[in-house]
Amino acid sequence: MSRRHADERDNVMPNRSAKSGRYITNAAAARHPRASVREAPGPNRSTTTVHRSAATGHYVTAATAKRNPGGTVTENG
Repeated sequence: MSRRHADERDNVMPNRSAKSGRYITNAAAARHPRASVREAPGPNRSTTTVHRSAATGHYVTAATAKRNPGGTVTENG
């Protein structure tokens, strides 16, 4: 593998902002740990919509996600 491809692989940002849903850097995720989630590598093979708390990483109900939209991440399957 060329050095260029290794650098591109290292720059992958598996963190998302719970508020905006955008990818964020590792540094930004470290600054805001309760408002960011780390994604697992690989494709999402789920067929249902689930909600996760950005603070704990635990799955939460749709009602909880609706009450706290800036602190939860909705994953569509």
